[in-house]
Amino acid sequence: MTGRYRICAGPLASLTLALAACGGPADRQAGAPEPAETPRPATDTAARAAPLPSTPVATGEPRSCAAEIGGQAAERRAQLCRTLSPATHPPCNVANSCAMIDDEIARSCALLSRAGSPPADCRPDPRSNEAALDVVKRYYAALDARDYATAWLQWGQDGPPNQPLEKFRQGFARTRSTHVTIGSAGEAEGAAGSLYLTVPVTVEATLDSGALQRFRGHYIVRRVNDVDGATADQLRWHIDSAHLQPLPPR
Repeated sequence: MTGRYRICAGPLASLTLALAACGGPADRQAGAPEPAETPRPATDTAARAAPLPSTPVATGEPRSCAAEIGGQAAERRAQLCRTLSPATHPPCNVANSCAMIDDEIARSCALLSRAGSPPADCRPDPRSNEAALDVVKRYYAALDARDYATAWLQWGQDGPPNQPLEKFRQGFARTRSTHVTIGSAGEAEGAAGSLYLTVPVTVEATLDSGALQRFRGHYIVRRVNDVDGATADQLRWHIDSAHLQPLPPR
Protein backbone atom coordinates (compact mmCIF):
# COMPACT_ATOMS: atom_id res chain seq x y z
CA MET A 1 0.00 0.00 0.00
CA THR A 2 1.31 3.42 -0.88
CA GLY A 3 -0.11 6.40 0.93
CA ARG A 4 -3.30 7.01 2.82
CA TYR A 5 -6.35 5.03 1.80
CA ARG A 6 -9.28 7.35 1.07
CA ILE A 7 -12.20 6.03 -0.92
CA CYS A 8 -15.54 7.74 -1.54
CA ALA A 9 -18.67 6.08 -2.81
CA GLY A 10 -19.89 8.55 -5.39
CA PRO A 11 -22.66 6.35 -6.89
CA LEU A 12 -24.44 6.39 -3.53
CA ALA A 13 -25.29 10.05 -3.79
CA SER A 14 -28.76 9.22 -5.12
CA LEU A 15 -29.75 7.09 -2.14
CA THR A 16 -31.48 8.20 1.02
CA LEU A 17 -29.10 7.50 3.84
CA ALA A 18 -25.64 8.01 5.22
CA LEU A 19 -23.90 4.77 5.98
CA ALA A 20 -20.33 6.02 6.23
CA ALA A 21 -18.12 9.07 5.87
CA CYS A 22 -15.09 9.58 3.69
CA GLY A 23 -12.62 11.91 2.11
CA GLY A 24 -12.15 15.64 2.04
CA PRO A 25 -14.21 18.80 2.46
CA ALA A 26 -16.59 18.15 -0.41
CA ASP A 27 -17.29 14.54 0.52
CA ARG A 28 -20.59 13.33 1.87
CA GLN A 29 -21.37 10.24 3.85
CA ALA A 30 -21.23 7.14 1.72
CA GLY A 31 -24.73 6.10 0.89
CA ALA A 32 -26.11 9.46 1.95
CA PRO A 33 -29.32 9.78 0.02
CA GLU A 34 -31.89 12.51 0.18
CA PRO A 35 -32.89 13.71 3.68
CA ALA A 36 -36.19 11.95 3.25
CA GLU A 37 -35.07 8.40 3.80
CA THR A 38 -32.18 7.30 5.92
CA PRO A 39 -30.93 3.71 6.13
CA ARG A 40 -28.15 2.99 8.55
CA PRO A 41 -25.35 0.67 9.45
CA ALA A 42 -25.83 -2.28 11.66
CA THR A 43 -24.86 -4.35 14.65
CA ASP A 44 -22.58 -7.29 15.37
CA THR A 45 -20.97 -9.73 12.99
CA ALA A 46 -23.56 -12.08 11.52
CA ALA A 47 -25.94 -11.42 14.42
CA ARG A 48 -29.22 -9.60 13.82
CA ALA A 49 -30.08 -7.02 16.40
CA ALA A 50 -33.06 -7.47 18.67
CA PRO A 51 -36.14 -5.52 17.55
CA LEU A 52 -36.06 -1.92 18.64
CA PRO A 53 -38.88 -0.28 20.62
CA SER A 54 -41.57 1.64 18.78
CA THR A 55 -40.20 4.96 20.11
CA PRO A 56 -38.93 7.03 17.14
CA VAL A 57 -35.20 6.66 16.73
CA ALA A 58 -34.71 10.41 16.58
CA THR A 59 -35.98 10.89 20.14
CA GLY A 60 -35.35 7.48 21.72
CA GLU A 61 -32.67 6.96 24.35
CA PRO A 62 -29.78 4.59 23.64
CA ARG A 63 -30.56 0.97 24.45
CA SER A 64 -28.82 -0.10 27.65
CA CYS A 65 -26.39 -2.99 27.81
CA ALA A 66 -28.63 -4.64 30.40
CA ALA A 67 -31.56 -4.52 27.98
CA GLU A 68 -29.40 -5.81 25.15
CA ILE A 69 -27.71 -8.84 26.73
CA GLY A 70 -29.33 -9.22 30.16
CA GLY A 71 -28.42 -7.84 33.58
CA GLN A 72 -25.87 -10.47 34.66
CA ALA A 73 -23.93 -10.51 31.41
CA ALA A 74 -23.96 -6.72 31.28
CA GLU A 75 -22.68 -6.48 34.86
CA ARG A 76 -19.79 -8.84 34.06
CA ARG A 77 -18.85 -6.64 31.12
CA ALA A 78 -19.13 -3.49 33.22
CA GLN A 79 -16.98 -5.03 35.96
CA LEU A 80 -14.23 -5.84 33.43
CA CYS A 81 -14.48 -2.25 32.24
CA ARG A 82 -14.05 -0.92 35.79
CA THR A 83 -11.08 -3.24 36.36
CA LEU A 84 -9.23 -2.04 33.27
CA SER A 85 -10.18 1.61 33.06
CA PRO A 86 -7.81 4.17 34.63
CA ALA A 87 -10.52 6.85 34.42
CA THR A 88 -11.88 8.41 37.61
CA HIS A 89 -15.48 8.10 36.40
CA PRO A 90 -15.46 5.57 33.55
CA PRO A 91 -18.71 4.84 31.66
CA CYS A 92 -18.70 1.26 32.99
CA ASN A 93 -22.39 1.16 33.84
CA VAL A 94 -24.99 -1.37 32.65
CA ALA A 95 -27.34 1.55 31.93
CA ASN A 96 -25.00 2.59 29.09
CA SER A 97 -24.89 0.76 25.78
CA CYS A 98 -22.69 -2.32 25.48
CA ALA A 99 -20.83 -0.48 22.72
CA MET A 100 -19.93 2.36 25.09
CA ILE A 101 -18.66 -0.08 27.71
CA ASP A 102 -16.68 -2.00 25.08
CA ASP A 103 -15.23 1.25 23.75
CA GLU A 104 -13.91 2.15 27.20
CA ILE A 105 -12.39 -1.34 27.52
CA ALA A 106 -10.67 -0.92 24.14
CA ARG A 107 -9.45 2.57 25.05
CA SER A 108 -8.07 1.33 28.37
CA CYS A 109 -6.33 -1.66 26.78
CA ALA A 110 -4.68 0.58 24.17
CA LEU A 111 -3.46 2.85 26.96
CA LEU A 112 -2.16 -0.06 29.05
CA SER A 113 -0.41 -1.66 26.07
CA ARG A 114 1.84 1.37 25.50
CA ALA A 115 4.21 0.06 28.18
CA GLY A 116 4.46 -3.39 26.62
CA SER A 117 2.19 -6.40 26.53
CA PRO A 118 -1.44 -5.62 27.45
CA PRO A 119 -3.01 -7.21 30.54
CA ALA A 120 -4.41 -10.71 30.17
CA ASP A 121 -7.96 -9.34 30.32
CA CYS A 122 -7.34 -7.30 27.17
CA ARG A 123 -8.65 -9.71 24.60
CA PRO A 124 -8.24 -9.36 21.75
CA ASP A 125 -4.84 -7.70 21.87
CA PRO A 126 -5.54 -4.03 21.01
CA ARG A 127 -2.83 -4.14 18.31
CA SER A 128 -4.24 -7.20 16.54
CA ASN A 129 -6.30 -7.49 13.36
CA GLU A 130 -9.12 -8.90 15.49
CA ALA A 131 -9.22 -5.64 17.42
CA ALA A 132 -9.45 -3.81 14.09
CA LEU A 133 -12.51 -5.86 13.13
CA ASP A 134 -14.01 -5.09 16.52
CA VAL A 135 -14.02 -1.38 15.66
CA VAL A 136 -16.42 -2.00 12.77
CA LYS A 137 -18.52 -4.36 14.90
CA ARG A 138 -18.65 -1.78 17.69
CA TYR A 139 -19.58 0.95 15.22
CA TYR A 140 -22.65 -0.96 14.09
CA ALA A 141 -23.51 -2.14 17.60
CA ALA A 142 -23.53 1.49 18.74
CA LEU A 143 -25.69 2.57 15.78
CA ASP A 144 -28.17 -0.22 16.40
CA ALA A 145 -28.37 0.76 20.09
CA ARG A 146 -28.91 4.40 19.04
CA ASP A 147 -25.71 5.37 20.85
CA TYR A 148 -24.60 7.73 18.10
CA ALA A 149 -21.90 9.41 20.17
CA THR A 150 -20.05 6.10 20.61
CA ALA A 151 -20.52 5.25 16.94
CA TRP A 152 -19.16 8.69 15.97
CA LEU A 153 -16.03 8.11 18.07
CA GLN A 154 -15.15 4.95 16.14
CA TRP A 155 -13.90 7.35 13.46
CA GLY A 156 -11.48 8.88 15.97
CA GLN A 157 -11.73 11.66 18.53
CA ASP A 158 -12.97 14.14 15.90
CA GLY A 159 -15.52 11.79 14.36
CA PRO A 160 -16.00 11.31 10.59
CA PRO A 161 -14.63 13.99 8.24
CA ASN A 162 -16.97 16.98 8.01
CA GLN A 163 -19.53 15.29 10.24
CA PRO A 164 -20.27 17.07 13.54
CA LEU A 165 -21.99 14.74 15.98
CA GLU A 166 -25.46 16.26 15.53
CA LYS A 167 -25.28 16.03 11.74
CA PHE A 168 -24.09 12.43 12.08
CA ARG A 169 -26.97 11.66 14.45
CA GLN A 170 -29.56 13.16 12.12
CA GLY A 171 -28.39 10.89 9.32
CA PHE A 172 -29.82 7.91 11.22
CA ALA A 173 -33.12 9.43 12.35
CA ARG A 174 -35.25 7.21 10.06
CA THR A 175 -33.47 3.92 10.73
CA ARG A 176 -35.14 1.29 12.87
CA SER A 177 -32.44 -1.38 12.99
CA THR A 178 -29.29 -2.51 11.26
CA HIS A 179 -27.30 -5.67 10.70
CA VAL A 180 -23.74 -6.18 9.43
CA THR A 181 -21.86 -9.24 8.25
CA ILE A 182 -18.07 -8.95 8.19
CA GLY A 183 -16.03 -10.85 5.65
CA SER A 184 -12.43 -12.06 5.67
CA ALA A 185 -10.13 -9.09 6.23
CA GLY A 186 -6.75 -10.48 5.15
CA GLU A 187 -3.59 -8.86 6.55
CA ALA A 188 -2.85 -5.30 7.60
CA GLU A 189 -0.57 -3.19 5.38
CA GLY A 190 1.81 -0.45 6.43
CA ALA A 191 2.26 3.03 4.98
CA ALA A 192 3.69 6.29 6.35
CA GLY A 193 4.01 5.06 9.92
CA SER A 194 0.49 3.60 10.10
CA LEU A 195 -1.15 0.23 9.65
CA TYR A 196 -4.28 -0.14 7.50
CA LEU A 197 -6.70 -3.05 7.32
CA THR A 198 -9.49 -3.46 4.76
CA VAL A 199 -12.65 -4.89 6.35
CA PRO A 200 -15.26 -6.25 3.89
CA VAL A 201 -18.88 -5.79 4.99
CA THR A 202 -22.44 -6.45 3.91
CA VAL A 203 -24.97 -4.16 5.59
CA GLU A 204 -28.75 -4.37 5.93
CA ALA A 205 -30.69 -1.41 7.29
CA THR A 206 -34.40 -1.37 8.05
CA LEU A 207 -36.06 2.04 7.90
CA ASP A 208 -38.90 3.10 10.15
CA SER A 209 -41.17 2.68 7.11
CA GLY A 210 -40.25 -1.02 7.04
CA ALA A 211 -38.22 -0.66 3.84
CA LEU A 212 -35.00 -2.67 3.69
CA GLN A 213 -31.80 -1.29 2.20
CA ARG A 214 -28.70 -3.38 1.53
CA PHE A 215 -25.09 -2.33 0.93
CA ARG A 216 -21.81 -4.07 0.24
CA GLY A 217 -18.28 -2.74 0.35
CA HIS A 218 -15.54 -2.23 2.89
CA TYR A 219 -14.21 -0.04 5.65
CA ILE A 220 -10.55 0.79 6.04
CA VAL A 221 -9.40 0.95 9.64
CA ARG A 222 -6.12 2.47 10.72
CA ARG A 223 -3.80 2.82 13.67
CA VAL A 224 -0.37 4.39 14.23
CA ASN A 225 2.32 1.73 14.03
CA ASP A 226 3.71 1.87 17.61
CA VAL A 227 5.87 4.95 17.01
CA ASP A 228 7.47 6.76 19.94
CA GLY A 229 5.30 9.50 21.37
CA ALA A 230 2.03 8.17 19.95
CA THR A 231 -0.98 8.69 22.16
CA ALA A 232 -3.34 5.91 23.22
CA ASP A 233 -5.96 7.24 20.79
CA GLN A 234 -3.47 7.15 17.91
CA LEU A 235 -2.44 3.60 18.81
CA ARG A 236 -6.07 2.45 18.73
CA TRP A 237 -7.65 1.14 15.57
CA HIS A 238 -10.25 3.54 14.19
CA ILE A 239 -12.26 3.85 10.99
CA ASP A 240 -10.31 5.82 8.39
CA SER A 241 -12.57 5.66 5.33
CA ALA A 242 -15.39 3.70 3.73
CA HIS A 243 -16.65 2.52 0.38
CA LEU A 244 -20.20 1.15 0.30
CA GLN A 245 -22.34 0.41 -2.75
CA PRO A 246 -26.10 -0.27 -2.73
CA LEU A 247 -27.29 -3.77 -3.59
CA PRO A 248 -30.45 -4.43 -5.59
CA PRO A 249 -33.54 -5.35 -3.54
CA ARG A 250 -34.16 -9.04 -3.03
